[in-house]
Amino acid sequence: MAGEARKSLSPFQLSLRRLLANPTAMTGLLILLVLYFLALFSSFFSLADPVKSNLDSSYHPPNWFHFFDEERQFHWRPFVYGMECVDLDYLKYEPVLEKKYPLRFFAEGYPYRLWGLFECTRHFIQVETGGEFHPLGCDSLGRDVWSRLLSGSRVSLSVGLLGILITLTLGTLMGGIAGYFGGWTDVLLMRYVELILSIPGLYLILALRAVFPQHLNSVQVYLLIVVILGFIFWAGLSRVIRGMVLSLREREHVLAARAIGASHLRILVRHILPGTFTYLIVAGTIMVPSYILGEVSLSFLGVGIEEPQASWGLMLKEAQDVQVLDDFRWILSSGVAIFITVFAFNFLGDGLRDAFDPRKD
Repeated sequence: MAGEARKSLSPFQLSLRRLLANPTAMTGLLILLVLYFLALFSSFFSLADPVKSNLDSSYHPPNWFHFFDEERQFHWRPFVYGMECVDLDYLKYEPVLEKKYPLRFFAEGYPYRLWGLFECTRHFIQVETGGEFHPLGCDSLGRDVWSRLLSGSRVSLSVGLLGILITLTLGTLMGGIAGYFGGWTDVLLMRYVELILSIPGLYLILALRAVFPQHLNSVQVYLLIVVILGFIFWAGLSRVIRGMVLSLREREHVLAARAIGASHLRILVRHILPGTFTYLIVAGTIMVPSYILGEVSLSFLGVGIEEPQASWGLMLKEAQDVQVLDDFRWILSSGVAIFITVFAFNFLGDGLRDAFDPRKD
């Protein structure tokens, strides 16, 4: 009975079943869902304005909430202790046990525009007036690292999704045309692809960035990064698509469509390119980390997102000082976020590759 039920499933249903049965892929998917959910509502989950400086809290250490006070008495409302800087030279902070500040949920905080559309002031967690709650500490300018991590995730995570759309579009278009028409069209397009691939990626990114004006606002820089990364990574994909199209164009259903007079565009769009969709899904998932790392590299080198805006690469730039990293290790939080994100995408990408492997049907 189980064998008959399995035979009644379509190839896509069989692939989906294999994917859902892969614990590593599901772990990666769950992590990514949480990350993108936090990025989507980053302002709501932020504890403070991510671009507002507070030099009185420079390198404020992480402080977590408590349910039990110093006398082991239980409090229904979680609270944080007040912090006092006891050494201005080395920025050492100590808790002030006499000062307790309760946390408030769904409370009023700094104003923000949700998705740039709705004026809001509600936040998931806020601390009573006079207190400071920094679960991941503060940076050199006293800005909350957790809030900047969430704000930066909107840039770093969305760059991958938007950039992959450009890559998939260009790679599929160029590879499809080269593989379908062949001849001089194939030769010229593939030589152009080889030219792009022959240049080291980082140098090509920096060269393209240098072509554009240096003084751009944050939105223009963000869109520029997306376009640059999309332009870089499509070449390798187009070579794979070309090879697939060379094989697919000799299939019987394609030859039949050509025999009844179907146009080249219809044959390519309706009969050939759909055969590459499974590969594109897998390749796109695996390639997204390259875009995230590309944005991180640009911002880290100072040619990407600029202060006071936040991105994971810009936050990581502060951690290049060994002395700062040794004394204030929470500054490396963005590096941990990058590490988790890249591994989650790789876990999901490997799971998709195994699930959609036609040899397992």
